[in-house]
Amino acid sequence: MAVLAEAISVVIRVDALFRAFGDWNASERAVPNNSHCADGEIARVGFMTPVDVTAYVGSLATRGLVYLDNGTAIDLVVVDQQRGPMAPCEWVEFGQINLDGDLAKRVSACRLRGSSVKQIVTPDGWRFEKSLSASFGFVPNGQE
Repeated sequence: MAVLAEAISVVIRVDALFRAFGDWNASERAVPNNSHCADGEIARVGFMTPVDVTAYVGSLATRGLVYLDNGTAIDLVVVDQQRGPMAPCEWVEFGQINLDGDLAKRVSACRLRGSSVKQIVTPDGWRFEKSLSASFGFVPNGQE
């Protein structure tokens, strides 16, 4: 399977979450917003700002999860909606897919490397028509 990779996503190996939190419910309680989803192999939490990403990655580090070791992603990776993983990562694949085969509904997604299932998991209540994928735009710093 795959998870949505919208805005700035923190993508985490589910086995690492269980190691750090002991169970799924405890890891969900640590998520600071409602943008999370998981496919059973990887989980995703989305953010709009790098500051929020840094805070969440820091909170995961206090639980023993490792973002980078020698520049390579270990337990989690930060993924940009347009550019993909922000660090080399041997366990994740990033790409874009069309929802329901519709060329107008293109979204970015991540999956565990080697997974063959094409289905994508999105956060509860997520709808393409109201998503960043449908209305993506980049605003350079200092311009609004």
